Amino acid sequence: MTFAVPRIPIGRTIEQAIDFLTLNFAFITRGISHAVETGIDALVAGMMFFPPWILILVFAGLSWWLAGRRAAIFSLLGFALIWNLGLWGPTISTLALVVIATLIAVAAGLPIGILAAIFPGVNRVTMPILDFMQTMPAFVYLIPAIPFFGLGPVSAIFSTVIFAMPPAIRLTCLGIQQVPKDLMEAADSFGANRRQKLFKLQIPLAMPTIMAGINQTIMLSLSMVVIAAMIGAKGLGGEVWKAIQRFEPGNGFEAGIGVVILAMALDRVTQKLGVRKKA
Repeated sequence: MTFAVPRIPIGRTIEQAIDFLTLNFAFITRGISHAVETGIDALVAGMMFFPPWILILVFAGLSWWLAGRRAAIFSLLGFALIWNLGLWGPTISTLALVVIATLIAVAAGLPIGILAAIFPGVNRVTMPILDFMQTMPAFVYLIPAIPFFGLGPVSAIFSTVIFAMPPAIRLTCLGIQQVPKDLMEAADSFGANRRQKLFKLQIPLAMPTIMAGINQTIMLSLSMVVIAAMIGAKGLGGEVWKAIQRFEPGNGFEAGIGVVILAMALDRVTQKLGVRKKA
């Protein structure tokens, strides 16, 4: 005689929880969705207001100021190529999504990382959650976003923030924990309180590591925004998804080049910022 082992209803429990939240808190998600979508539209409209050549020069100038001549030349030539390929509008949409998702992820991740570095109890709770978030396949984050925010860029922002937040938390925590103990003891000997040690010693010394976390958050945001084209996010990911559906490998490759150029430009700037902070 065989006995069937009862199945643990993990999937059904998650579905019931999502149904409960969407039924009882839909007004909150609708408000958040409206606010975020308004911000995305305003940012895209603001950047599209200027001719592409002006923005290209602005991006190149910012790259020169923040990251040096090589980054500026790359930004100038790369964004000019994107404009030439007719992908300027999708690139601006992707950049807007990445900027907003990164700002939200960093704004939420840095305080959590600071708390995890200071309080061991918060660290013990946070790190297993981050392990779970980082090992979960990226496509899974698209599923709960749809019932909360529907199809479109807001769901893309939601899933991107969840997917891209862990590096900001981890590296903020790591950077603060790596501050030499002798410097902390010296600050204690001078009578510095916890707030003074955090803002005048720990965070400044941890800034290169924090910037590395922000760099990784930007890269993950960009990769997730491309994947989120499956749920209605536009931009370069939408162009790639459209090319897949229509089997247009040339157009898909061109959109992929646009993603690579945008990723490399953002990566170079944020890496140089981390080096400057360290120096």
